[in-house]
Amino acid sequence: MTPFADFLYFGVSLYVLIPALVLGWFNRGWRTWLVIASVAMLVIQYSAMRDVFGNRIAEIFLVAAYALFQWGVTRAFLVVRARGTNRAALYVTLLLNLLPLLMAKFVSLQWTEYPLVFVGLSYVTFRALDVSLGIHDGLIKEIRIIPYLTFLLFFPTISSGPIDRYRRFNEDWVRVRTREQFAQDVDGGIHKIFTGFLYKFILAALIKQYWLDPLTGQGVLQTMSYMYGYTLYLFFDFAGYSAFAIGFSYLLGIHTPENFNLPFLSRDIREFWNRWHMSLSFWFRDNIYNRFVFAAVKGKWFKTSQTASYLGYLITMGLMGLWHGTAAHYLVYGFYHAALLIGTNWYDKKYKGNRLLNDTRFGWRATSILFTFHLVAFGLLVFSGRLF
Repeated sequence: MTPFADFLYFGVSLYVLIPALVLGWFNRGWRTWLVIASVAMLVIQYSAMRDVFGNRIAEIFLVAAYALFQWGVTRAFLVVRARGTNRAALYVTLLLNLLPLLMAKFVSLQWTEYPLVFVGLSYVTFRALDVSLGIHDGLIKEIRIIPYLTFLLFFPTISSGPIDRYRRFNEDWVRVRTREQFAQDVDGGIHKIFTGFLYKFILAALIKQYWLDPLTGQGVLQTMSYMYGYTLYLFFDFAGYSAFAIGFSYLLGIHTPENFNLPFLSRDIREFWNRWHMSLSFWFRDNIYNRFVFAAVKGKWFKTSQTASYLGYLITMGLMGLWHGTAAHYLVYGFYHAALLIGTNWYDKKYKGNRLLNDTRFGWRATSILFTFHLVAFGLLVFSGRLF
């Protein structure tokens, strides 16, 4: 069963959400129910049978094996890290965290029936990496198996995010909610769920049926129309999905982070990435771009920090494109945004106080928003694969 894809899923989810609300109101046993609910929903979501090396097994066993593998890797690294810094152990740990995802992306290119993959593998891998990097940084000094596995496989967000952070998730896990806080969570969760229905099942569905589906030609005008339609469709579909995931999370007592914040009001491409798929872009910013630039500046790898920043953009956005898939248009999409970020950074430094990026008057602000929207829309046209 695909999460948030049809009304059957919402009907089934009531069996875990209603008890969660009752237990949350009395503030008793809600963590235990959160674990039970996650297991039950995961069994339903991953009930399909798969051929794995000649044997027919349910997908849920692949998910469970993956989670236990990541727990073993993380626990071993925590023990090693407690004895002192060990960079080799970090690299081995990160490689092991990434190994199932790398095999799913690259082995499957040659072996089309590669069995060891499941929906949400990419998002779960990022959560596993977040824990390992937190241990390396000394920010995570203890992990327990139940909170860790619940974080890793939290059912509302497992298939398409948003990508949470372990330390933030753990704060929700250990907190004691007052009645007022519980009421605020329920109010926020219901608001998000209704927003999800508006975005995904009304606006995105209408755009697809009456705008995108009729565009069967390949002419310039049809391609331009598809660019605008696909941009709006992708936003409402994905933002609607994220709203559902966040709404369910709130009802279960977990404050899953926001994923979208009015991205089409961005004045430049940097602001866009602070508003679009925020949990993913912030993850890449914190764990790839910032770490690379810090290491490059500290180690004096380049003559200027600006060179490190530019190369950091290329690496970060290139990896983001590769994360979406190995097809050419995903890589082009990543490097396209890297070029836009580099150009924005260069322009802002060369022309400090320039009107296009900094003037707050309505005319200039509207111009920069409109210009940025078209840069983004063309990038999403590339992302769609229609040009290839």
